Amino acid sequence: MLPDVRAVLDEIHGLRDAARSKMDQLAVLDALWGDLVSQSANPDHEEYMQHRHSLAEYGRAIEELIQGRLIGRDIRFPVGGLEHGLVDFPTTLDGRWVYLCWQSNEPRVAYWHELSGGYAGRRRITARQGQRLGRSDDPPRREDPAPGTFDESR
Repeated sequence: MLPDVRAVLDEIHGLRDAARSKMDQLAVLDALWGDLVSQSANPDHEEYMQHRHSLAEYGRAIEELIQGRLIGRDIRFPVGGLEHGLVDFPTTLDGRWVYLCWQSNEPRVAYWHELSGGYAGRRRITARQGQRLGRSDDPPRREDPAPGTFDESR
């Protein structure tokens, strides 16, 4: 799964870089014209509108990648995860739900944390734990969550 997650993160970072460029160009137009740039008679209005449209498209593309290729597979971004290339994968350990925790600069998934632990609570996966992760000892489900969500109370 990591090669696909890496590819998605690379796509997202490329789109974010392109969006930053458009934001920089909008900042220049704003510095030159202020609110006047939004008026249709302004000579830079068309360029301004194209940059705004591009930003919206980049935002939609990023959202589609996140929803379709990550969250749709129960992969989640913790707080700050998108900025730092950090993702969590739900799994079980000894009959309870936990997260495998991976950062894009790491060669493999080597950490886990409790659902409430976050990045600060990361622990290295020991060989013994690795054998017990994701076993058939899944906690009983109260009811299935909506598609694309992960019910942390399970």
